[in-house]
Amino acid sequence: MIAQALTLTLRLALVASLILLLLGIPLAYWLAFSPRRWKFFLEAVLSLPIVLPPTVLGFYVLVAIGPLSPVGRWYQAITRKTLAFSFEGLVVGSVLYSLPFALQPMTTSFAALDRRLLQASALLGSSAWRTFWRIVLPLGLPGIVTGFVLAFAHTLGEFGVVLMIGGNIPGATRTISILIFDQVEALDYAAANRTALLLLALCFALLAALYGLRRRATWTPREWM
Repeated sequence: MIAQALTLTLRLALVASLILLLLGIPLAYWLAFSPRRWKFFLEAVLSLPIVLPPTVLGFYVLVAIGPLSPVGRWYQAITRKTLAFSFEGLVVGSVLYSLPFALQPMTTSFAALDRRLLQASALLGSSAWRTFWRIVLPLGLPGIVTGFVLAFAHTLGEFGVVLMIGGNIPGATRTISILIFDQVEALDYAAANRTALLLLALCFALLAALYGLRRRATWTPREWM
């Protein structure tokens, strides 16, 4: 039972973190370099999952992807499955829930880059795309790695969002945090303690590895030391 829930949780965290990597890098680049005055509004919207209760976010996501919503009907017409109470629905909720944890380190890392390097690249005739791949992306790598690890670790411990969107279906949506809840409800505190210690050790190992890499890497920006 623990192995099944842990495998599902790790798969969810990996898929969500990879999606956040693909979405977060271009979005963080735009937030760091865009001169738009109204971007603070978008930043506030993207940061809402930090302050919103998980149940509130989970409820609205459930409404948005439920079988009566346009997105839910479209998905069901294509796949013949419902998006809510499925692994795919958990991925959608996890991406939204962990987005600011991936996005903020990336944005900060990009914003800290020396603009003179970008100007020199432009003066030498490099395109914006080439400058991004040769300068922005390598120098912003610390923030990208930090965002990926934080999103992965944050997804591991999800409870409220996962429960609202996916329910508690063994092998499909029962993550390890929900398993702990079930064990506590059954008054099986010994099993809950073992499962919680496993999750605690996993999250600690991820964060310890992240801080160790940041301390050793000479290219780590000061604000992430």
